[in-house]
Amino acid sequence: MAKIPKKPEEIFPEFTDDYRQVFGESLLSIILYGSGSGDDYRPGKSDLNFLVILDDAGMGMLARAIPIAKKWKARKVAAPLFLTRGDLNSSLDSYPVEFLNMKNRYRLVYGEDVFQKLSFNPLAVRLQIERELKGKLFLLRKSYVEAEGSKAALRHLIEKSLTAFTALFGALLYLKGREVPILRRDVIKAMAWAFPIEPEVFLQCADIREGKGDYDVSQMNGLVNSCMREINKLCELVDQM
Repeated sequence: MAKIPKKPEEIFPEFTDDYRQVFGESLLSIILYGSGSGDDYRPGKSDLNFLVILDDAGMGMLARAIPIAKKWKARKVAAPLFLTRGDLNSSLDSYPVEFLNMKNRYRLVYGEDVFQKLSFNPLAVRLQIERELKGKLFLLRKSYVEAEGSKAALRHLIEKSLTAFTALFGALLYLKGREVPILRRDVIKAMAWAFPIEPEVFLQCADIREGKGDYDVSQMNGLVNSCMREINKLCELVDQM
């Protein structure tokens, strides 16, 4: 059985060596981003997401990475996101929220720190937040009906929605000029200071995601409906920003 790392840094030397052997000088940077780069990393549960920056020649050799990605998948490491510097810089206006969240939570594993000098257009950030909030609210409503009152389906919906919404919360805090905390619960609390939302709704969702407390179907139903109400409120606020 493949060994799951207890700490992300345990795999950095081997992971880096694997990709250096594949890409050589075309490998410019390796960055760990997301939950796996923080103090709340949980072995086997937290994702280990890597960004690999290549030059143009390296992108032409991408097929060589398939055996390496397959090897690391067995150890709960997702296939990296492969970009060139040009891809990154030209995508900041299209996907500012994704790259903003990466910049807020990352660890440089190898090479150049491509996040250090990144800057974001607030207008582009606001536009994507509005689009993503509304899209995820619409999907939440649809998925809630599709869950058909199943406890397991409601739990999965709450866990998935919390991850999506807290990523947008971080971007909203950035627009407000507020510091974006590292831990999910701290992000929720910071949102309650910056926007008129009920933090307890999302903190209870965090309980469910972390396996804390015993929530029955009725409570989960109420929680999903509360989430829809709070997100709808946020959509209206962002629309006015």
